[in-house]
Amino acid sequence: MTDSAPVAAPRAASFTTYSPATGKPLAEHPVDGPEEVSRAVARARTVQAGWAALPASRRRDHLLRWKKALATDLDAVARTIAEETGKPVGDAALEVVLTLEHLDWAARNAGRVLRRRKVGTGLFTVHQRASLVHRPLGVVGVIGPWNYPLYTPMGSIGYALAAGNAVVFKPSELTPGTGVLLAELLDAAVPGHAGLLTTVTGAAPTGDALARSGVDKLAFTGSPGTARKVMAVCAETLTPFLAECGGKDAVIVTADADLEAAADAIVWGALSNAGQTCAGVERVYAVREIHAELCERVVERAGALRPGGEADSSYGPMTLPGQVAIVERHVTGAVSAGARALLGGPESVRAPYVAPVVLTGVPEDAAAMAEETFGPVVAINPVADVDEAVQRANASRYALGAAVFCRNGHTGAAIAARLRAGAVSVNSVLGFAAVPALPFGGSQDSGFGRIHGAEGLRAFTAVQSTTVQRFTPPIALTSFGVPASTRERAVRLARALHRRR
Repeated sequence: MTDSAPVAAPRAASFTTYSPATGKPLAEHPVDGPEEVSRAVARARTVQAGWAALPASRRRDHLLRWKKALATDLDAVARTIAEETGKPVGDAALEVVLTLEHLDWAARNAGRVLRRRKVGTGLFTVHQRASLVHRPLGVVGVIGPWNYPLYTPMGSIGYALAAGNAVVFKPSELTPGTGVLLAELLDAAVPGHAGLLTTVTGAAPTGDALARSGVDKLAFTGSPGTARKVMAVCAETLTPFLAECGGKDAVIVTADADLEAAADAIVWGALSNAGQTCAGVERVYAVREIHAELCERVVERAGALRPGGEADSSYGPMTLPGQVAIVERHVTGAVSAGARALLGGPESVRAPYVAPVVLTGVPEDAAAMAEETFGPVVAINPVADVDEAVQRANASRYALGAAVFCRNGHTGAAIAARLRAGAVSVNSVLGFAAVPALPFGGSQDSGFGRIHGAEGLRAFTAVQSTTVQRFTPPIALTSFGVPASTRERAVRLARALHRRR
C-alpha cells in the first residue's frame, strides 16, 4: 500500500481536507502535536483501566451497541468515506457493512478466544496446576490508511477494543473525518467509557508523535518505506509493532478454470476502488492455452467500466494525487519494455482519474510487475504451466494475498498451499477479507503480524502463564534442602524415560 511520505513541516493550527474528485475543500481539522497526542494517550490509559476491569460479556454488549450505532448511521458514515476518498457512495456503504461484520465477530468471540485455559504439566510438575490467560496490553496506537479508511483500521481498532484495550487512532491526513466520526459514535454509544477510542489528526509528524507517545503497541498500515521509519522509532522504546504494508497480489488461472468467473473476479479485484486495494489483483498468470481467451474476456468487461464522480460511475478518482504519476510511470515503462496494452495505455491517465488498463507480456522485472501500482491496472502474462505460475507468483518481494482459479476446488487448494501469500482465495478474489474468523496479514514487504480472527484478538494481548501448586511434591527438586542423592535419582529416572521413543 502506498501512502504519503513523512514531511518536516512547521506545526500549524489546522489543515484542510479536499475532495479528490473536485478539489473542493471539505473540512478543517486540528494538527495534533506531541502534547496533544500525549494527553490523548494519558486519557486513554485512565479509561482503559475501567474497560479492562469489565467482564468480557459487558465489553461485548458495549461494542455491539457501538456496532448498532454504526449501522444506524451507515448512510452518514458512507457519505463521509465517499467524500474523503472519492469512491462511489455504494462502495463506501459496502465498506461499512464489511466493517460491521468484523466488529460483530470480534465483540462476540473475544471472551471465548481470550479466556483463561488450562494446559497440561509434565511428570516432574504433576503437583502444579498450569494455565495461561491473554491480558490487554493497555493503550494501542493505530495509524490508518486512506484507501479503506474505516474497514482497514477497524481490523486493529475493533479487535484491540474487544481484547480490553483503549485505542488512540491517527487516520490518514486525507481521511481524518472518518476517524473523527468513528470515535464520536463510540462515545455516544458508550458514554460511560468516553475516550476509549480517541482520534488524533495530522500528517506524518502526528504519526511520529504517536509512535513516541508510550503506547503499548502500534499497528500501522501504509507503504514499506514508511513502515520502516515508524518501526525504527518504535525500536527506540521496544514498542511492539504490527505492519500491513500492501501487496502485489497474483492470480493463477489454470487450463480448466471457469474463464467467465475468473475474468469477472479479476476485473473487480483489479479495478474496484480505482485499484487502490492492498490485496487487490495486480498480476495474473494464465496457462498459455487459455491466456488469449481470458484476456479477451477481461478486456470486454474492463472496457465497459468508466471512472468518474457521478453516482453511476464504476469507480472514482485516485485518492492520493501523487499516485497518478506512479501509475503512469508503471504503464509507460511496461509498454516501453515491450508489453502490449490490450486496453488503454499511457493515455488512460487523466488526473485525477485513470481509465482501466489491461497489459500483457510485461517483463517480470518491469515496475508494473515488481512494484505496487495501486491503480486500475492489471497485467495478464502467459505461463507454460501451474509450476511456472507458482514460481512467478512467489518471486515477488510482497506476500499478502493471492487467488487461484481452477475447476476442482481441492486442486485449487493444493495450488494455494504452494503460495507464500498470507491469504489465498480459490475461485474468488478477496474472499478471505469477508470472513472475520480468518487472520489477515503478510510477510516480507507486505509487513508482519496478523489482524482479524482469533490471531487478531491475541495480537493485542500479552500472555501470562500461571502455575498453582496443588500439593507438596514428594521430592522438592527446587530446594537447596534436597540431598544430592535424591537429585541424582531424579536425573536417572528422567534420562531413562526420555531415552524411550
